[in-house]
Amino acid sequence: MQTVLSIGIDALAYGMILFVISIGLSVTMGLMRVVNLAHGAFAMIGGYLASYAARDLGLHYGLAVLLAVVGTIAIAIPVERFLYRRIYGASELTQVLMTIGITFCVIGIANFVFGPTLKTVPLPPSLSGSVDLGFRSIAIHRLFAIGAGLVVAFALWFLIERTSFGIRIRAAVDNAAMAAALGVRTEIVYAISFAVAIGLAALGGVLGAELLPVEPYYALRYMVTFLVVVSIGGAGSISGALVACLLLGAIDTTGRYLAPEYGEFFFYLAVIVIVTLFPRGLMGRLK
Repeated sequence: MQTVLSIGIDALAYGMILFVISIGLSVTMGLMRVVNLAHGAFAMIGGYLASYAARDLGLHYGLAVLLAVVGTIAIAIPVERFLYRRIYGASELTQVLMTIGITFCVIGIANFVFGPTLKTVPLPPSLSGSVDLGFRSIAIHRLFAIGAGLVVAFALWFLIERTSFGIRIRAAVDNAAMAAALGVRTEIVYAISFAVAIGLAALGGVLGAELLPVEPYYALRYMVTFLVVVSIGGAGSISGALVACLLLGAIDTTGRYLAPEYGEFFFYLAVIVIVTLFPRGLMGRLK
């Protein structure tokens, strides 16, 4: 019973962290049709900013998270304006080369500024303890990560399904040219969507700092994982990304608990099977 509960909580926490980070990439690829291999680099930037704010500046965890999200978005806005807009509509090879170049630049800067060591984000007392269930203690941070993932999923659903901005997003997804002809400022929709995606990546980078440690090669180390989520869930699908993250989180966590000597074997075996059965993803459009 204890092992099952531990696997379940850790799987949910890991899956939700993957969701918070990866959903931005999924929406970006589904909306802007950009293969953004630098998405993990922005999650890494968020982790570094939060670590610096909490450890070096002594800010409260909540303020450190806010600074990380806002700071990462502030860095991303000019990058989107002067670099990403040049590859909207370009070939996939051009997009890959541009974004992987951005990734390596961010890695070099992070290594120079922060050094090669792992960086932690100190948790406040309210998140560093555990909840005693009598037969098992559960880390509060795990529960916090699960709750944050659920809030993000609901907020994105509300944004897309219940707001006028969501209508513009869906119009741009269905037919960007027609939406622009009808007066939708697609460049503003893209910019805001990109900022939201990057903000979520930064938030996920902070929340997941314990499970996905922040270090200079973070962006490369987890790049494939984030792309796998998009591939399985379907680019642009919120519900698909959530299902993919929970499924992969459960498979990976269970494998690490029961057969740690196999490493990520079961994770990638599951990826091969799912992609073979669902080549277009579990859900293939923005929902």
